[in-house]
Amino acid sequence: MVTPTPRERFIAALERQPIVGRVPHFELVFFLTMEVLGKVHPSHRSYHQWDQMIESERQLHREDIAALYLACAERFEWDAIFLHPNPRNVDESARLIDLIREKSGERYYLMMHGDATFEIPDGNKMVDFSYRLADEPDKVHKEATKRVDDALHRAEQLKARTSLDGFCLCSDYCFNTGPFLSPPQFSEFVTPYLTRLIAGYREMDFYTIKHTDGNIMPILDDLVQANPHALHSLDPQGGIDIAEVKRLVGNRVALCGNVDCGLMDTGTDEQVVESAQYALQHGMPDYGYIFCTSNCIYTGMQLKRYDLILDVWRKHGNYPAG
Repeated sequence: MVTPTPRERFIAALERQPIVGRVPHFELVFFLTMEVLGKVHPSHRSYHQWDQMIESERQLHREDIAALYLACAERFEWDAIFLHPNPRNVDESARLIDLIREKSGERYYLMMHGDATFEIPDGNKMVDFSYRLADEPDKVHKEATKRVDDALHRAEQLKARTSLDGFCLCSDYCFNTGPFLSPPQFSEFVTPYLTRLIAGYREMDFYTIKHTDGNIMPILDDLVQANPHALHSLDPQGGIDIAEVKRLVGNRVALCGNVDCGLMDTGTDEQVVESAQYALQHGMPDYGYIFCTSNCIYTGMQLKRYDLILDVWRKHGNYPAG
C-alpha cells in the first residue's frame, strides 16, 4: 500500500473521506518564524524598494521565503501551507508557488487567501459602511459583484500558471457576540456573493476553506449553504462548540480548528491540553476534520504552547487502520 502524501491526506479530509493515521494539520499563519528560524515572517517584511531591485536580488527573497515555509512545514508536520506572497500580485504569487513545488514536489497542499466578500469594516469605516447598506444598497451590491469578478479573474490567472490547490477565504464576519451584519443583511449582502465565489473556485477545481472568527452560529446555515469544502476556525472564544457544529453540519462540510488560542496565550498547560483533546475527540469521528488552532500562531504566543498541542495531536490524533 502506497503511503499518501500530506497533500493527499489534507484533500481527503476536505472531501470528508476516510484517513488512516494522523489527522491532517496546518495553521492559518505561523508568525513565530523569528523564534524558530531567525527569519521575519513574509507578511511582516517591507519591500518598498522592490521595483528598484535587480532580478537576482528579488530571487534571493523568493528563495528565502520558500525555504522558510518549507522549514516550518517540516518542523511542525504541516500537511498544507498557507502562502502569504510578498509582494502579493499574481506574478510574484505564481513564482512563489512554482518555487515551492520545485523544492517539494506534490508533498504539500498549497493555498492562498482568496476572499472577496464584505468583512467587518475597520473602526474608521464601520459607520459609513452601515449607512451605505441602508442608503445605497444597489451600489453595495454592484461593489460586491465586482469584488467577486476580480477575485475569479485572478484565480483564472493562477490556475493557468500554477499548481495552487485552493483558497482560504479570510473575511471575518463575526464578533464574539455574533455577526456584524444581522442574519437578514448577511443573507442579502454576503451569502449570494460567497456562494458565487466558491462556485467559481470549484469550477476551476480549487478547494475552499471559509475562515471567520467569532460566533458564527446565527449564520452557520448561510456559510454551509455557500458550499465551501471546510469551515475554519470554530472559535471557542466566540462560544463555538465543535461538538455542536459537527452534529449540525459535519455531514456537509469539513471542520478545521477549535483549539482555543486564548487559552494557549493565557491559560494553564492543563487547559491547553484539554482544549486540544476536546477538538480531536469531537472533530475526528466520521472524518472530515483538520487539526489547528482557533485562529493562528500569532506574534507573542509562547512557542512551547504550540509544541504542547502538537504533542496532544501526535498522541491522540490518529485514525486506526482498517
